[in-house]
Amino acid sequence: MDTQTRWVSTSDQQRLCVKTFGDEKNPALVLVHGYPDHQAVWEPMLEHLTQHYFVLTYDVRGAGESSIPKRIRDYALPRLSQDLEEVTEQVLGDRSFHLAAHDWGSIQSWESVTEAKFRGKILSYSTISGPCLDHAAFWMRNQFNHNKTKFLKQLTKSWYIVVFQLPFLAPTVWRFFNAERWGQILNKIEQQPDLPLNHEIAQDGQHGVNLYRANFIPRLLKPRQRHAICPVQAIVLKRDNFVSPELIDEVPKWAEDFSQVTLDANHWAVLSQPQKVADLIHQFIQKQS
Repeated sequence: MDTQTRWVSTSDQQRLCVKTFGDEKNPALVLVHGYPDHQAVWEPMLEHLTQHYFVLTYDVRGAGESSIPKRIRDYALPRLSQDLEEVTEQVLGDRSFHLAAHDWGSIQSWESVTEAKFRGKILSYSTISGPCLDHAAFWMRNQFNHNKTKFLKQLTKSWYIVVFQLPFLAPTVWRFFNAERWGQILNKIEQQPDLPLNHEIAQDGQHGVNLYRANFIPRLLKPRQRHAICPVQAIVLKRDNFVSPELIDEVPKWAEDFSQVTLDANHWAVLSQPQKVADLIHQFIQKQS
């Protein structure tokens, strides 16, 4: 597999570690990882995807080998969307690309998928366990008014979001984690042994907390109407411990070309069922051709 690593300097002086895999002549596919992961979370899927695509991954700011911003506002959604724009422009040039993302990578990618300047640039979007925060806010308001059971169910899954707003507690807790301890948690969640380890978990967890602190309260208090500019596929994980599958019910209101598939998996299906996830992404892209 042809692999290259390069560094992209952003317009606000951050450095993002970018990797490409496969034949550059193939259609481009960009993968954006979630929290508390870095781009290595996609490695189990690469052997399946590089058969068809020129794959680009990158460590989002504050994760992996990328630089760590000093200010919380440097993690805001518009800035994260600009990172995607600058990474793809510097690596892919004028080429259009397909996009897939997991967890927080999916949340931040929604900002681009609902931004007019990406129309014609992003060809398709596969979202995994990461709703648009604006859509989620509208959904939560609707459930609060009409279905308190669903509202409370999602609140119980989202307890960690409240904890992450605390300025000292959340970053400090991550310092007690190491790769092996985090691996034990993942293995238990996914009910599968020997999943790949994140050896930078303490750093990734500690700094990535600012993703939540920069975005959740502003978006949930003042949601925006955000319409998708490309076909959207939601890969719904049936046993997700952190994101309620019902959140996807809101998406058809905001995505004109929308489809969903359900996978019997927990939150880290990208690690526990990589071939199935890769196949779902590939099948969806093929439908756009």
